[in-house]
Amino acid sequence: MMKALAMPFRVAADGDRTRQGVVVLLLLAVMLFAACLLSLGIGPTGVGLRDLWTYATGDSASLSTQDRVILEAVRLPRTALGLLVGAGLAVSGAMMQGLFRNPLADPGIVGVTSGAGLAAVAAIVLGNGILAPVAMLLGNQFLPLMAFFGSLFNTWALYIIATRDGRTSTTTLILSGIAIGALSAALMGLLIVMADDRQLRDITFWNLGSLGGATFGRVLSILPFVGAVMVVMPFVARGLDALVLGDAAAFHMGIPVQRLKKIVIVAVAAACGSTVAVAGSIGFVGIVVPHLLRLVMGPSHRFLLPGSALGGGALLLIADSVARTVAAPAELPIGVITALFGAPVFLFLLLGKNGITTRDMP
Repeated sequence: MMKALAMPFRVAADGDRTRQGVVVLLLLAVMLFAACLLSLGIGPTGVGLRDLWTYATGDSASLSTQDRVILEAVRLPRTALGLLVGAGLAVSGAMMQGLFRNPLADPGIVGVTSGAGLAAVAAIVLGNGILAPVAMLLGNQFLPLMAFFGSLFNTWALYIIATRDGRTSTTTLILSGIAIGALSAALMGLLIVMADDRQLRDITFWNLGSLGGATFGRVLSILPFVGAVMVVMPFVARGLDALVLGDAAAFHMGIPVQRLKKIVIVAVAAACGSTVAVAGSIGFVGIVVPHLLRLVMGPSHRFLLPGSALGGGALLLIADSVARTVAAPAELPIGVITALFGAPVFLFLLLGKNGITTRDMP
């Protein structure tokens, strides 16, 4: 079973994939740039790509005040937030899959997102009550920090439960993730019962997943968390590659295994917790993007991690553009769009000829 599940992580038999990885990264960068243009230049209002070009070339005086406000106060922070959220979710998924040596590991599936959600709901409901002093002390960082610690707790619990003697059981990983997620959902339900009408609206809006209401304040609130994960990426890439061979082999290769695992767990919690805090529950980005890229560019994390950041940001910006325009002037929850795309792709990867099948499960 573990042999079958580890297939996507094997070093390619056809030799070095450095050139292929560089080419894919360049293509992803171009795709991300196009997605940013799409996000900035398309929407239910009359501001289009031509107006965006006018604004970018410094001739913003020819735009109306309303158009400038739409670009500067609505679309720019929304695009920046979407880029950070998508990159954070995809990178956290790639790191979890490398840590657990399992392509099924994803923050949304194994309960990490639920921990962040529980803490975020607690911040919303109790922020004016028993947690008011903490909320006043932390200011804009209160919600992201709460979600970070909730995500960190669930990630650490999942690792402790699913790992024995350096090996992570796939069955235990999935089942314990379901149990942790169910427990978090139950506690979230208790908090929702305590919420007032305003808090219920905030929780409902948050739970569907959306970039609506994006501001530069929200962007700055998650920038330290996602930025720290991006800084960590090149330092954990070699270690995650070595973990494919097992903890003992990685240790003999000079990898500080336990320290690496702690760093990855904290990084996943930071990326997942902060993004969930500001954008709500958005599924499938963390599992589909790394898995597709692994099939294209190989298993090396020195390419997979930055590729996931670029691909995740592009995917979320495209999904957000669809959510804003497909039913305009209404706006669909972005979590619905990512699920409509991600679920079929995940099933294809799960049941495909060279993918993971139910026969691989014990």
